[in-house]
Amino acid sequence: MLHIGIDVGGTNLKAGLVDEQGRILAVKRVPLDFQGPERFAKTLAELSEAVLLAAGARMEDVDYVGAGMPGAVSGGQVLFITNIPMQNVPLGDLFRSYLDLPLLLGNDADCAAVGEYFCGAGRDTRDFAVVTLGTGIGVGLILDGRLRGGVASSEAGHLTICHGGEPCNCGRRGCWEQYASATALIRLTKEAMAAHPESALHSVAAKDGTVEGRTAFQAAEQGDAAALAVCRSYVEYLASGAVSLINVLRPEVVALGGGVAAAPEALLLEPLRQIAERECFAGHGGRATRIVRAELGNDAGIIGAALLGRAI
Repeated sequence: MLHIGIDVGGTNLKAGLVDEQGRILAVKRVPLDFQGPERFAKTLAELSEAVLLAAGARMEDVDYVGAGMPGAVSGGQVLFITNIPMQNVPLGDLFRSYLDLPLLLGNDADCAAVGEYFCGAGRDTRDFAVVTLGTGIGVGLILDGRLRGGVASSEAGHLTICHGGEPCNCGRRGCWEQYASATALIRLTKEAMAAHPESALHSVAAKDGTVEGRTAFQAAEQGDAAALAVCRSYVEYLASGAVSLINVLRPEVVALGGGVAAAPEALLLEPLRQIAERECFAGHGGRATRIVRAELGNDAGIIGAALLGRAI
């Protein structure tokens, strides 16, 4: 059978037709233009039909459509999404009124974990975690070969790593994502630029036209002292949450995804592994967790959404 996976992003909807091996056969993309749940369900159905047409496939070859959503979902129900204003919406039922296929919903980080588990960095594991470093921090978990999703989806980005620290949108202070997301890295970089007008951070940012998550790592590759300090601080913050996650779950592999994960290994993964090796409880015995870079890139959401049915 074939499956359709839809990656629901902040600005675009991207659908792919995916086979049982996780290969994407065709892709269609449309802008996100939210005009209410009914219209949104219709757009998902139309996009599904468009990707089938693009691949020359038949509806009867598809057993379900999966969609990765940036919020809390369970089954075919949207529980709560902030940037696409929906709460307690029976999206699966609305979708089926336009297209006679089941709609499986997953949190976007959960979908990334499913994709990587079957087709990427999580192959040949049973206990696996994906940590996506973006606007916030998303964590998707596969435990004993099954997705820990739905109402039990992880919100590990809201682990407190600094009591009384930076305010978070969740209402707490000191959450992991306030220190180790791409957004946090940009804040740290801007603070270093203000304190060090001589730093190469300024020329790197000027070349890109803005400060990005990669700015500090690019300047650090040039040997810039202020940038190297930013990278060290960032990795320490990232390790604070990662070590807690590993100590609680003891997964075989943690894969880092998102744009920040593409940073040079010597500046990101190597020091992160060193801290984890030193601080994780497994250092005293037990299963040691490997920390790797996710493999599927921007395709993880589509592939994971398409393969949701195999993990739930």
